[in-house]
Amino acid sequence: MTRKTAFFFDELSLWHSAGLHALTLPVGGWVQPPAAAGHAESPETKRRLKSLLDVSGLTRHLQVRSATAASEEDLLRVHSAEYLQRFRALSEAGGGELGPQAPIGPGSYEIARLSAGLAIAAVDAVLGGEADNAYSLSRPPGHHCLADGAMGFCFLANIAIAIEAAKARRGLGKVAVIDWDVHHGNGTQSIFEERGDVLTLSLHQDGCFPPGYSGEQDRGRGAGLGANINIPLLPGSGHDAYLHALQRIVIPALERFEPELIIVACGYDANAVDPLARMLLHSDSFRAMTRQVREAAERLCQGRLVLVHEGGYSEAYVPFCGLATVEELAGVRTAVTDPMLEFVQLQQPNPGFQAFQRQLIDDLAQTFFNDH
Repeated sequence: MTRKTAFFFDELSLWHSAGLHALTLPVGGWVQPPAAAGHAESPETKRRLKSLLDVSGLTRHLQVRSATAASEEDLLRVHSAEYLQRFRALSEAGGGELGPQAPIGPGSYEIARLSAGLAIAAVDAVLGGEADNAYSLSRPPGHHCLADGAMGFCFLANIAIAIEAAKARRGLGKVAVIDWDVHHGNGTQSIFEERGDVLTLSLHQDGCFPPGYSGEQDRGRGAGLGANINIPLLPGSGHDAYLHALQRIVIPALERFEPELIIVACGYDANAVDPLARMLLHSDSFRAMTRQVREAAERLCQGRLVLVHEGGYSEAYVPFCGLATVEELAGVRTAVTDPMLEFVQLQQPNPGFQAFQRQLIDDLAQTFFNDH
């Protein structure tokens, strides 16, 4: 069954520059300059994803749109005026380090506003009934950004900004944010941790980024107690662990919360060949996760589902994971075959490790749902 899927994209978002790096290391001293710009958060992963959508024919089935940049009013609902002023000034001065692992280049402030604007427009299209679901190819990403500081390649909290805009303009009530980027969604968590109207769930590689963080004890505070769930997964977790975590924790949490909208912080860096993590997902993993969440959205909130692009740093493999995700959103299967799929499926953890991971997830589920 085909669905009306809106896809939000703007070429300018690919022009954000992180400066000269080798993966994440600033060039200089013992770090040799790479052949190209070299930063892990490269526009090529996103450009190649959009290109694969185009050449596969999938783009013809999507409502492809751009959007206006987020306004200052939109940003100030989430971020402090002092932080925004500092970000703008550094951007206008040509760039530099805005925070830990957060380098920017000239014009990054305006491009980040556009990235947030794409997320705002995606949410608006779904809430307004113009699309059944939507995907925002936002860049730079946003889920590590704090209210008053940048970190981890993130400079504006795209999803939080989109949520607050929808609450202000459309009276949106309860929202669930599922973050399956391989790194913890610490920015989103910090912004909403005292709020009971936004459920935040993060599946992430245990201890990866922020370094050493697991988070299963962090359940929110005050009015938000119980509205934050962290699911740390061991390095080497594969397809089975992620689907089991969705079935045992994420979907039941959604059913208890009854959101009016579901947003996914859609990072692809849990793929098996990502340079910044050690997980073992493949394109069919992202297809299956998207299907589970889409079906939950159809049961719980009239199918209102928005995916906002976050991480994913393998230029060769992110496009196949992204294509599978958007195919599932749109209900269209193209002729594209994933040339890595069989290889990655052969690398999945052995049955003993899978059983161990399932037990850890079951124990987390019992803790979360018996406590509340």
